Amino acid sequence: MITGSRGDASPEAEPRLPRPPGVLRRFWARHPVLADIAIAGFCLLLSVAPVIALPDRAVADDRIDPQTWDRIWPVLASVVVLGSFALLVRRRNPVGVFAITVLVAAAYLFSPVSLGGPLVGIATYTVAVYRSNRVCLIAVGAGLSLLVVVAGALGFSGVIAPDIAWNVLIGEALLMLIGGLIGANVGGRKRYVEALIAHSRRLLVERDQQAQLAAAAERERIARELHDIVAHSLTVMVALAEGVAASKDAAHARPGAEAISATGREALRDMRATLGVLRDADAAPLAPLVRDTTAETVASARAAGFETHLTVVGEPDVPTATRLAVSRIVQEGVTNVLRHARAATRIDVDIRYADEGVSVSVVDDGLSASIPSAAGGFGLQGVRERVELAGGTVTAGPGEQRGWTVRAWLPREEQE
Repeated sequence: MITGSRGDASPEAEPRLPRPPGVLRRFWARHPVLADIAIAGFCLLLSVAPVIALPDRAVADDRIDPQTWDRIWPVLASVVVLGSFALLVRRRNPVGVFAITVLVAAAYLFSPVSLGGPLVGIATYTVAVYRSNRVCLIAVGAGLSLLVVVAGALGFSGVIAPDIAWNVLIGEALLMLIGGLIGANVGGRKRYVEALIAHSRRLLVERDQQAQLAAAAERERIARELHDIVAHSLTVMVALAEGVAASKDAAHARPGAEAISATGREALRDMRATLGVLRDADAAPLAPLVRDTTAETVASARAAGFETHLTVVGEPDVPTATRLAVSRIVQEGVTNVLRHARAATRIDVDIRYADEGVSVSVVDDGLSASIPSAAGGFGLQGVRERVELAGGTVTAGPGEQRGWTVRAWLPREEQE
């Protein structure tokens, strides 16, 4: 069922739902075969009864010879019965049933007195409901044309009386008109309801697909943030812990232990903020983590014993998302050096803000092939996704002489 608030949408945008059907209509809709049998039986009664009573009328009025009528009557009765039973399949083949009822109407022309029945009206109604108004118009036009040609030929040749021809043509035309008008109304309503149901089903499918896509995108975002937090913080803590363990002087080891404690607290804070986004449905996704951690990343690398230089050129007046991407690029580049670079002692971080965009590079002086796994790892994959979402580019590979280089460029304006 499609529901909506009338106060939130204009009348033109709201679907005009038809009234729900009554008890009888719901019953016949649930039992279509029984409905077709009842309609066929009713039409058979109304159509055959005049044919059965016709001989007495025809002979009494001297309209036809009794012997001739004995030959015509069985054929006419058989055609009428066939047309009545054809209504049993009217839903499956409306056009074919309409053609049979037109033949029944043509058979009425051979009657010595005026005859008629509701068959062609029911058939016209069925075509309009179960096919379309256009098909109904074509069928009515073809049927009436056939009756006019047959009636004209029989009338001009003197086979039938003119009043019989006119009565059949006018009577069948009125039945087609009434059946077509009612069928167009009912068929339009039926097709409108079917369109609403199909539209609602498409909306349900699209809603489920959008929900799945949103959930997948959010999982990727959360995974990127958790990786950035856990990988960098644990890498720094491991490096500091190794330095503390290698130092035999408690005074020299104390700053390292304090740095481990501070890094752990920062990691816990960011982790709680990330998990809080998952628990709070009203919180903006990852909003608590939108902060620049570049200085903290450089400080943690220095505390781990690396000669780290940070160069910033220009004013960082860029959107928050771009600043976050810059800090994550620096964090991932430094983390890879701490984890994978062999014989590295120096890390150069260069950030340049220009009118067109922001360029970021993280270069170390270790062995050139010392970070093979990092190039295809989850960290750089997350960086690539973040940079591509911002409309930028990122490359990672061996440096020109030594070490490993991560370079990225991001546009100043956020991409729509």
